[in-house]
Order: sequence, then structure tokens, then C-alpha cells
Amino acid sequence: MKSTSRRKFLKHAAIAGVAAPLFVRNLWSQPPNNRVRHASFGAGGMAASDIRSIASHANVQIVCVADVDAARLEQIGKLVPNAKVNVYQDWRQMLDKEGKNLDSVNVSTPDHMHAPQAMSALHLNLHVYVQKPLAHDIYEVRRLIEVARERKRVSQMGIQIHSHEAYRLAVQLVRDGAVGRIREVHSWSNKKWGDPNPLPDRKDPVPASLNWDWWIGVAPERPYLNGFYHPSNWRKRLDFGTGTFGDMGCHIYDPVFKALALTAPISVRSEGPAPTRHNWANDAVIHYVFPGTQYTSEKTVRVTWYDGDQLPPREIMAHIGRRKPPDQGSLFIGAKGAILLPHIARPVLLPEREFEGFAMPKVEGTNHYHQFVDAVLGKRQTSASFDYSGPLTEAVLLGGVATHFPKTTLEWDAVKLSFRKTPEAIRLIRRTYRKGWEVAGISNR
Repeated sequence: MKSTSRRKFLKHAAIAGVAAPLFVRNLWSQPPNNRVRHASFGAGGMAASDIRSIASHANVQIVCVADVDAARLEQIGKLVPNAKVNVYQDWRQMLDKEGKNLDSVNVSTPDHMHAPQAMSALHLNLHVYVQKPLAHDIYEVRRLIEVARERKRVSQMGIQIHSHEAYRLAVQLVRDGAVGRIREVHSWSNKKWGDPNPLPDRKDPVPASLNWDWWIGVAPERPYLNGFYHPSNWRKRLDFGTGTFGDMGCHIYDPVFKALALTAPISVRSEGPAPTRHNWANDAVIHYVFPGTQYTSEKTVRVTWYDGDQLPPREIMAHIGRRKPPDQGSLFIGAKGAILLPHIARPVLLPEREFEGFAMPKVEGTNHYHQFVDAVLGKRQTSASFDYSGPLTEAVLLGGVATHFPKTTLEWDAVKLSFRKTPEAIRLIRRTYRKGWEVAGISNR
């Protein structure tokens, strides 16, 4: 597809930032004919799963899909059989041509493009489903929360396990006081989205199907390196991904955040290795202190994250007895016992002998994707709207910031998006978009 003029698209976006374009529907109107006209940013990987899941709703019509890798667009016919779907390599061209005929989008691209694409869709008053993490940087998250709220758009973050019966049950157990008020929580993932090696000193040919400039998007320009960025290793790179914590933290911290009704953390401290110039590190240990809530035993509550080869200390893991710890999950430690929540499996009350005969509450799961579509249709609300998933993502991304300052306690001021005693960390809250890729309302200073 021929690229749309960047100047033309950004002009539309800038105008939309202050006044709704002529073709925008009434903010409170429902999709015509009870049909949700939907577009996808991304065609392969997680995007393929998102397209398939959203399209499984009887009231959805997949209108168009954009992916910078043309090879991935070839599978659309299999994802959405018996339907005419327009395909684009340039997502800006897709919005420019199709925006007035759309109701919603999903953003399922690498992390660094989540905010630019979601914000551009919001400027057209489209409802947005965005994969986790909500954005690459904390400032981007805050702006997405604000704009989705201002425009009264339906939003949902792609933490689909949030709607799974296992996670909902764990939340209910905590809030019912099954193990008493919670004293501390430890969460972990054995994934290793880090890389201690230096940037390769080479330049590789760009695959014929890939528009490398569009893939880089808002990030600084650089040469293509085969297998280093696309299609999946971008998670390890500072400019494109958010490391293991960004990948899995929004999933695994979700039931912790929900169960304890957590708000913004007071402080965060990393005890693990720092990232290199280009890559995230493995083996993180990140300590958070959050304000206490009605579900915690003290005025503050400690929540700690571990990844790679790291696990909670022996005295903490003693709560699970001889049970083999799951590769990923959380351990809630309460006044009367503990809850082990594997990712993804039903929670276990510990020690098990003391909870023999305990009647688990009946909690049902729901379809996270269909919940979003139903909300667009005005039939229900989403459970992971940006008002909820935004603060969750901000907290997770704070952990990434902390890894740049090992063994330093960062005191967080959530209102000001600032650190009280570590001003040098503020530069990591917000990045500068590459010239020509600015998006109104998020990258202009």
C-alpha cells in the first residue's frame, strides 16, 4: 500500500486533539446496526490471537488490519475467513482511509508503538483494546488514561487472565479474608527477556516484506539486525520492549493489584542488575512499598517482584512446603495463612492441612475480549479499563525505571509523575519521539 502523507495524518490528529472532526459520531452513540466495525494494529503473533478472539463475537466485523511486515498480512484470510478485510502496511494510512468507518481497534504491536497507535485511534474517537503493557513509558500511560476518560471511550488492556476464573477466585479469597489481612506479597516469573551482550557490530539486509522504518516508528533510527529485534526479541531492547517485568508484570501483578485495591506505590527499589546501554537485564529483584488498604494488615504493604533465576527467599517459600513452586505466580502472605496463585491455575490455600474442607467461593470467568465488544455496544463495562489498568501499568513500569538505579530507593510522587529525591530518574518517565513521528497530545512538549 502507498504510504499516506505523515504531515496529512498528523494534521488530522492534531486537529482531533482540540476539536472532533466532522465525521466523528456522537460520543454517546452506539455502533450502527448493532455491529462493531473493528480494525487491528498488527497481524501476527499476539495480534493474530487478538483478531481471532475479537472476531469470534457475533457482532464484530473486522474491517481492516495494518502490519509493517507484509508477510504477516497474508494470514488474515485464515484468521477471518469468509470476510473482506482491507490490509495496510502503514497504520497511519489505515486510519486516514478507514477511520470514519470504524468503531474500535486493538493495538497488538511491540510495546514502543502502543501509545502512538492507541492515542491516534482515540483522536478519532475510536474505542481501544490495547495489549499489555499499556505503553512503553509512564507518561504515555498517564496520557492514555486521561484522553480515554475525556472522550468517554471504552478501553480495555489485554490482560485476558484478569477475566479468568482462577484470578477472579484469588481476588475473592483475599477480599473475603480467607487468610486474614495481607502482610506482604511476592510475585515471580522465570522468563528472561533480558540480554547482557553488547549490541552486534553489523548491519543486515532488511527482509523484502518488512518496512523497517515503519517498524522503528517513534524510536530512534538504527540499522536492521537479523533476529535481534523483529519478530520477538524486541522485548529485550530498551527502546522497544519493557523486559520480563513489562511483559509479565501486568499479568501477574494484576490479581495482586485488584485483590488489595492498591493505588500508586510510595517507593520502589531494585536489588538486581542494571540494564546495559541497549538491553534490559535478567534476574530482577524489585521491592515496592504501597499504601495499606482495608485488605492489608499494616499502614503499608510490601510487594516484591523476581524474574529469571530469582525467587523469593527460603523463609518465604517455606509457606508452600514441599510443593514445587510454579514457574510464574504470586504468594500472598496473610495473618492466618497464605495463598499461592500460579499463573495460570486455581489458587491454593496454605498450609493445606489447615484449610481441609474449606468451601471455595463460586466465581465464574468471563470472555475478556467479548466483554470489550459488549461494552462498545453499551451492554456492560470493561473490567480492565484504562482507569484500572493504567495505574497498574504505571506501577509495573516504575520497576523498570528502578532497575537503572540499583540499590537506590526511589520515592514516587504519582500526582507530579516525579521522584522526590532522585531527579536523575525523571528522564526515564517520558521519551522524545523521532522527528516526523510526533503524535498530538502525547509527544508534543
